Amino acid sequence: MDQILIRKATSSDLETLLTFEQGVIKAERPFDPTLKADPISYYDLQDLITREDAELAVAELHNQIIGSGYARIEQSKPYLRHEKHAYLGFMYVSPLHRGKGINQLIIEFLKSWAMANHIHEFRLDVYFENASAIKAYEKIGFSRHMIEMRMSTEKDPSSE
Repeated sequence: MDQILIRKATSSDLETLLTFEQGVIKAERPFDPTLKADPISYYDLQDLITREDAELAVAELHNQIIGSGYARIEQSKPYLRHEKHAYLGFMYVSPLHRGKGINQLIIEFLKSWAMANHIHEFRLDVYFENASAIKAYEKIGFSRHMIEMRMSTEKDPSSE
């Protein structure tokens, strides 16, 4: 198997990362009727590249970026046992390379970074209807924890 390199993202990766961001949005749009119409953006990628309390990682194969993810250190609720946790997001693997364990490699890289910063609690969000993502995260050690619920008194424009 070809060697996949997981590394810290740089500003020169931004063009590809912006494309990946739109891939994440496209994949999540069917699960979330609250998203605005395109164009939208989720992340300040340049900020994630430069800030001290975050690590934006990319997976690279043959000098081509094929995946991404970030860990951001966040203050936990004061009633939890851990003071801080690493929130994982922007988990994306290009369609041609899915099913090869790349997401797991990125998460292992981000876990190592967080643990070097004395963080041992990891959190991420997954749409509850996204069964394939839930299965993938459970396979690498995550467990279901809580379901966020919502209600709107406005008519959902996607149901028209």
